[in-house]
Amino acid sequence: MKFTLQANDIHSKARAGTVTTAHGEIQTPIFMPVGTAGTVKAVHQRELENDINAQIILGNTYHLYLRPGLDVLERAGGLHKFIGWDRPILTDSGGYQVYSLSKVNKIKEEGVTFRSHIDGSKHLFTPENAMDIQRTIGADIIMAFDECTPYPCDYKYAANSINMTHRWLRRCCKRFDETTPKYGFEQTLFPIVQGSVYKDLRVKSAEFIASMGREGNAIGGLSVGEPAEEMYGMTEVVCNVLPEDKPRYLMGVGTPINILENIALGIDMFDCVMPTRNARNGMLFTRNGIINIGNKKWADDFSPIDADSDLYADQVYSKAYLRHLMHSKEMLGAQIATLHNLHFYLWLVKEAREKIISGEFYAWKNKMVTILGNKL
Repeated sequence: MKFTLQANDIHSKARAGTVTTAHGEIQTPIFMPVGTAGTVKAVHQRELENDINAQIILGNTYHLYLRPGLDVLERAGGLHKFIGWDRPILTDSGGYQVYSLSKVNKIKEEGVTFRSHIDGSKHLFTPENAMDIQRTIGADIIMAFDECTPYPCDYKYAANSINMTHRWLRRCCKRFDETTPKYGFEQTLFPIVQGSVYKDLRVKSAEFIASMGREGNAIGGLSVGEPAEEMYGMTEVVCNVLPEDKPRYLMGVGTPINILENIALGIDMFDCVMPTRNARNGMLFTRNGIINIGNKKWADDFSPIDADSDLYADQVYSKAYLRHLMHSKEMLGAQIATLHNLHFYLWLVKEAREKIISGEFYAWKNKMVTILGNKL
C-alpha cells in the first residue's frame, strides 16, 4: 500500500491524498460504506460502484467468520470474489463486535473467548487467529485485534487495556509478517490507537502505534457515547503524534458534522453505519440539513428527494413517494433512502477534498457545520 499526500489546508490540518492498494486507488478524505456481512444493506454492488462511487467498503471479521464461514470464503477465492466487488475492502478485526454483541465474553492475555450471538457456540479470537481470519477473508486493509473500551471507562481500566492492546499488537504484527496473502495480492495491517478519553493514555498509545512503522494507522474507541468535544479533543491529540506521511483512519465516525470537524483535525478515512441505518428509519442527510421523511409535511411534497443531487433516485422519486414507501414498509423505500444517504456522504468527502485542494476548505467547513444539523 502506498499513501501520497497531495494538498494541505493552510487554515487547518485537513489534507488530501491518495491511498493505492492492489484493488485500486482511494482518494482521501474518504468515507467507507459499511458492508458488515458482505453486503452494504439494501444496495447492489453495481449501485455502490456506479451511483455512489464508493472507492472502498468494509467487511466485518466477526460476522463473516460466523457466516458464511471461512471455508466458504476461501473456496470462493476471498471476499472480493464472493460478493462480486473488485475495488478495495477493509475488514475490522471483530473485537468491537465480540464485546458488544456477545452477551458472554471473557478477556484474557491469550485473547477473547465469546459465544456467538447466532447460536451460542463458543469461540476464541486471539491476535494470531484474527490475522489468519483476515488473511482468509482477503481484505486489502486489515485491522489489528484490540480491546475497544466502553464509555465511560475509568482510568485504571483504560490504562491496563491499552497495555494489553499494545502487547496484542506485537503479536498481530509478528503473525502478519510471518504469513503471506492467500489470493495473490498484498494486504496491509493497520494498528489501532486506544486510551479512552484520557490525553496521556492517547499520547502513549499513539506513540507506541507510530513506533510500529506500519503503512497506516487507526484511531478506535471514539464515537462510543462520549460527547463530540471529547472525540475532537482526543482526535487532535492523536493526530499530533501519528506520522503525517501515513493515512489516519477514525473508526466508526460518524455524523456529517463529525466527519468535517475530524477532517479539519487531520483524519483521512471514516466509516459508520449511520447513513445506512438511519436511512432505513427514514432520516435523510442533505446539504441543507436533515429530513425525517416520515413527517406528515412531506406527504404531498412532489418535489425531487434532493434537487441538488445528481443521483438518479434523488431526481426521479419525490419526497411524497419515498414517504409513502417508508410508511408502507416497502423495501424500495429503504433502498432509495440508503442510496441517497451514501451518495450524500460520498459527495461530502469529495467536496471536502476539492476544497482542501483549492484552499477553501476551512471557510467552507465552518459554513457547512452550521447548516448540516438543521432539521428541515
